[in-house]
Amino acid sequence: MQEQATKAGLRVRTLRKAYKDVVAVDGIDLEVHAGECFGLLGPNGAGKTTTIEICEGLTEPDSGEVELLGLHWKTDSEALRQRLGIQLQETQLSEKLTVLETLQLFRSFFRQGPGAEEAIQKVQLEEKRDARVGSLSGGQKQRLALACALVGDPDLLFLDEPTTGLDPQARRQLWDLIEEFKLAGRTILLTTHYMEEAERLCDRVAIMDHGKVISQGTPRELIASIGVEHVVEFSAGNTTLDLAGIGRIPGVRDVRSENGSVLMQVTELHQAVPALLAELNRQGVPLTELRTHSATLEDVFVHLTGRHLRDE
Repeated sequence: MQEQATKAGLRVRTLRKAYKDVVAVDGIDLEVHAGECFGLLGPNGAGKTTTIEICEGLTEPDSGEVELLGLHWKTDSEALRQRLGIQLQETQLSEKLTVLETLQLFRSFFRQGPGAEEAIQKVQLEEKRDARVGSLSGGQKQRLALACALVGDPDLLFLDEPTTGLDPQARRQLWDLIEEFKLAGRTILLTTHYMEEAERLCDRVAIMDHGKVISQGTPRELIASIGVEHVVEFSAGNTTLDLAGIGRIPGVRDVRSENGSVLMQVTELHQAVPALLAELNRQGVPLTELRTHSATLEDVFVHLTGRHLRDE
């Protein structure tokens, strides 16, 4: 761990990867500090998975440089395989093996790390120790995949959308395991399109869209960068609204109509809501629904791209 502390966990410089019909990664730069959880955030097709697969050594870039723990795939591939843990977006494990047999197999690939029994305890699969993989639920399979990534005691852990498709309880259980790994001082690169996941787990995030990094920083910095503190969402039935009039309310930074509702980004909630009610009354518009929330990374992405994180 001393060597890791003196180097960045991951450096990516001018990384590019194009396929016949699309540029998946378009000249991105990233630096992940040793000991932090760094998130790649963006919708499907943003380039997150291609980026992480290049870093994992699974895909060859067209150009650019990747340095992991001070090492490079072209010269240090064997050393890197011993120091990385990888959970793919979809991990296909042999369904006929038991949980214990699966972890014993993965543990045999590494020179050091916890035993299979200890890994089972870490991911809370003791009751499924002798169950075949094919009988596990989706959440249990994800926990097993994480255990397979941890049995080599990695210094750098790659997690590619680890909670996609999980129910809320299974997602929170996996979050707890990831936080335990981070507390141990290890480095994590996490891809996700769940804003709440990035806000909870990540020290810093980079927002990707169309193969480019369009913004990066801590979640709080990114939220502050759009200059709004709250989002007000309201509905007025099928009544025609004068959005320009609403946009002139003091403290309103942006107004847009979306799926039958109106979204306002505002700086002072206690001033904006009364002013909104007064403006709707002036327009003779009946308010049918009103919701507010603090600004989130979702709002950052909408502000930057006009789309939601989970838009296809």
